[in-house]
Amino acid sequence: MKRNSCILLLLILSLSLPLFAQHIVPQKYEYRAVWLTTIENLDWPKTLVKSPSDIEKQKNELIVLLDSLKELNVNTVLLQTRVRGDLIYPSRIEPFSHVLTGVSGRNPGYDPLAFAIEECHKRGMQLHAWLVTMPLGKDEHIRRQGKLALSNKRKQLCTRYKGAWYMEPGNPAIIPYLVELVSELVSGYDVDGVHFDYIRYPDRTNGYPDAALYRKYGKGRSLAGWRRSNITAVASALYKCVKEIKPWVRVSSAPLGKYDNLTRYRSLGWDAYNAVFQEAQAWMRDGIMDILFPMLYFNGNNFYPFVLDWQENSYGRHVVPGIGIYRLMGQYGGWPQIEIERQLHTSRSAGTSGTAMFRAEQLLGIGREAYKKLYQIPALVPPMSWGGPAPEKPMGVRACRDAEGISLSGESVAADEGFPAIRYNVYAALDTIVNVDCISSLVASGVDSTSFSWNCRTDGDMCVAVTAVNAYGIESEPVVVAFPVTNRIVEDISLPELPGWGYRLEVRDVYGRVIYSGRYSRNVGIGGLQGGFYTLKAYDRHGSVVLSRSFKR
Repeated sequence: MKRNSCILLLLILSLSLPLFAQHIVPQKYEYRAVWLTTIENLDWPKTLVKSPSDIEKQKNELIVLLDSLKELNVNTVLLQTRVRGDLIYPSRIEPFSHVLTGVSGRNPGYDPLAFAIEECHKRGMQLHAWLVTMPLGKDEHIRRQGKLALSNKRKQLCTRYKGAWYMEPGNPAIIPYLVELVSELVSGYDVDGVHFDYIRYPDRTNGYPDAALYRKYGKGRSLAGWRRSNITAVASALYKCVKEIKPWVRVSSAPLGKYDNLTRYRSLGWDAYNAVFQEAQAWMRDGIMDILFPMLYFNGNNFYPFVLDWQENSYGRHVVPGIGIYRLMGQYGGWPQIEIERQLHTSRSAGTSGTAMFRAEQLLGIGREAYKKLYQIPALVPPMSWGGPAPEKPMGVRACRDAEGISLSGESVAADEGFPAIRYNVYAALDTIVNVDCISSLVASGVDSTSFSWNCRTDGDMCVAVTAVNAYGIESEPVVVAFPVTNRIVEDISLPELPGWGYRLEVRDVYGRVIYSGRYSRNVGIGGLQGGFYTLKAYDRHGSVVLSRSFKR
C-alpha cells in the first residue's frame, strides 16, 4: 500500500502553521482493540449504583470513555462481562457482579451490557463480551457472594487452589454449564464477539489437586496432554455453541503471550503450551477460534520473536497481539513510549490483524500519544474471510446531483436467512476513479440497508463506489457511479472578504475530523495538503455558518 505524503495545511496569516508532519501508512482493515476492565472497578464503572440518580452517572462514565476511545480510532471494545463467576447483565444462571452496586447479586436498575452494546454501535465500534472463564475468585470474593457463589451452588464443578476457586477443567461437567451460560448471552444480546480469557489452568500448577480426576479420565495420556485436551474440549464446545446460534459472532481468546519455546529464544518456563496447557495455535489450525489476542506484555526478545511466531502459525485466522501499554507506568516497568511505538509498528509489519491495548485507562492516559502516532486514520474491523462467500453487489444504484450536492440510493441486497441485514460502505474520490482498497476513500460505513441512502455536499467532480457488507464483514464487488467535471479547486482558494470581524475558519477531512480551526483569512494555501476531499467552513462569532466550500487537493 502506498505511503501517503505528510499532511500540511498553510493558512496565510502572519505566519505558516504546520499541522501534521507524520508519515503514516493507512490500513483499511485492522483491529484497534482495547480491554475495558470492570474487575475492581479499574476502567469502569467508577460510580456504584446506590440510588436511582447513580444509574445516569454510571452510564455517563461509559459514554465519556467510549467517546474518548472513538477519538483514538479504536474500533473494538473487549468489555469484561463475566468477572469472577458473576456478570454485568441479568442472568438466570449467575448473579450480578458487585462491581456495579457494591453488593453481589444486586440489580443496578438497568442492563449495563445492553447499554454498552448500544453505545458502541452508535459509534461504529464492535463490542466483544469478555468472559473470564475458569477463575471464580479468591476466598474473600466467594464469601462476598455467599450462597450465590458457584462454589457453593455447584461445588463439584469447582476446585480450590492456593486460596482461590476455579472451574475444574478436568471435570467434563463444566462444559454443559459454560455452554448454557454462553448460549444465554449470545441468544440475548447483539454482541459482535465473545472473548474467552483465562481459558486455561491456574498459574504454576505444581501441586494442583486433580490427581483423582486424572486417574478417572486420563486414559493413558500424560498429565500435560490430558490437561491440554481438557482446555481444548472447552474451547471447542464454546466455539460450536456460539456458531450454532450466530455464526457471524467472532470467538476469541487471550492465551499467554509466548506459545512455546522457539528455536533461538526460550520462553523461560512461562508459556501457553507448557505452563497453563493452552494449545492455542492448534485451535487456529483446527478452526475452533477466530481470533487470538496473545498477551504479549513483554519487551525486547521476549516480545518481537514471539509476535512473529504467532503470526506464522495463524492458519489464516486473526492474530491480534495484546500490548501491555500499562507497562509505561513506573510501578509496572516504566517503559519509554518508544517501546510501545516499536511494538505497534512491529505487529503491523509482521502482518498481524491489528493490536489490542491492555488496558483502557492507560491507553487514554499515559499511552495516548504513542498510540495516536500510528493510528491517526480510522480502520475497518477485518472480515472473517472463512465465514462464507461475499454478498451480491448492490443493484439499481441511483445518483442525483443538485444544489445541495450528491444523493445516492439503491436497492437492498438480501441477507442469508437468519443473518443480520446487509449494510453498505460508500467510497468517494474527487476524480474519475475511486480506489475501494484505500481506507482514505471511505466516506461512510455501515449504511443501514433498510433505507440505503447517502448524501454529501460538493461542487466538484466525483466518483462514488458502493459495496455491500455482510455480517462477517466481507464486502461485495463495488458498483461505481461517476459524475461529470464541474468546478475544480486544486491549488489556491480565494475566499470573499467578510464584513466585520471575529470570523473562524474550519477545515475538515473526509471523516469529518477538524484538521484546522483558526482565524478567518481570505487566502488559503493548500499546496502541502494530502490529496483528497475536504470541506471548508467559516463561522461568525455566534457560531453560524456564513460560508461553506468543498474542495479537492
